[in-house]
Amino acid sequence: MAPGARKLRAFYARTPGAPLCRQEFWLMPETIAAWKTQGMPDDVSWEELFQLDPPAEHRLRDLGWCEAGLEPKFEERLIEDRGECEVVQDFAGRHVLYFKNRRSGFMPEYVDHPVKDRKTWEEQIKWRMNPTTPARYATLPERMAAAQAAAAQGLVMNEGLVGGFMYLRSLFGPEEILYAVHDQPDLIHECMQTWFALADAVIARHQEFVTLDEMIFAEDITYNHGPLISPDMIREFLFPYYQQLIANLKRRQLDPSRTLHVHLDTDGFCDPVIPLYREAIGLDFISPFEVASGSDVFRTGREYPDLLMSGGIDKRVLARSKREIDAMVERILPPLRERGGYIPTVDHGTPAEVPYENYLHYRQRCVELGG
Repeated sequence: MAPGARKLRAFYARTPGAPLCRQEFWLMPETIAAWKTQGMPDDVSWEELFQLDPPAEHRLRDLGWCEAGLEPKFEERLIEDRGECEVVQDFAGRHVLYFKNRRSGFMPEYVDHPVKDRKTWEEQIKWRMNPTTPARYATLPERMAAAQAAAAQGLVMNEGLVGGFMYLRSLFGPEEILYAVHDQPDLIHECMQTWFALADAVIARHQEFVTLDEMIFAEDITYNHGPLISPDMIREFLFPYYQQLIANLKRRQLDPSRTLHVHLDTDGFCDPVIPLYREAIGLDFISPFEVASGSDVFRTGREYPDLLMSGGIDKRVLARSKREIDAMVERILPPLRERGGYIPTVDHGTPAEVPYENYLHYRQRCVELGG
């Protein structure tokens, strides 16, 4: 078994005292560009430079992440020139306001979304989510050969897809979806039935070749104070489809003895949804514990001793002093390593405001405290 995979499987087993996996959530391109002006070398791999573990998982990502898994995608084209800014139609059919010549490193402003009603749903989106579209499977043999080779090395098989709320939000918009679940509930159920049919069909093809270890839903359903829709709406519009999808996945596993871990990736204050998702869909893994919103991986680890967790390292503290970095990691890493089932990562993308020297110090402390 690959060394990195051995460590990661000890994490899934929640092995108390096991060495912590050395991973990172996301290093933003503009952060890397800034670090190169501060002395970051070009000729050293990130794995070596930041003392990260070698690859330990194989990711299957054919079903969208922050947007619907569309095939074909929308044509990206200019909608409006606004001088220093421009409105562009993106691959998900949204109209997005960007600075000219800069489309990353900031939160985009979405001017419009493709779905308003049943007519726009059928004309713009529904046909793009047909699970039988041949283009979806054009490279399937090559991708599954790579997955089987990774599985032969013991790498974790990680199936990911856009979560139900993130998907609906990408179709209607973050404010509009809150009206739509009240005003157009039948349409929302049809959207979710289509989401389920596509996910179930594509994952079934993957399961002909490999056994899955993890199902991760990219589901930014929480914000600064908790969930963006009510628990009753979550139960009505999301959970029935999640439950059927997970049941089907478990039934189709080539190795039925393998545990399928259910992972929720949500920003914001996640505490209120943890018991909801644990009870309804068997959630046993959550990330990335955004500290600015009140999430606390140490507190949650004590409350739920069997919950797998990653994240919880405050990106804002990494931008301050090494003394403050030390205090943060010394509070979190030793007790959660003793507990098991934790991977320290930054609580979202590491911003350019974090000095390169500070980030190296943080990574070195992860090595010292993580074993």
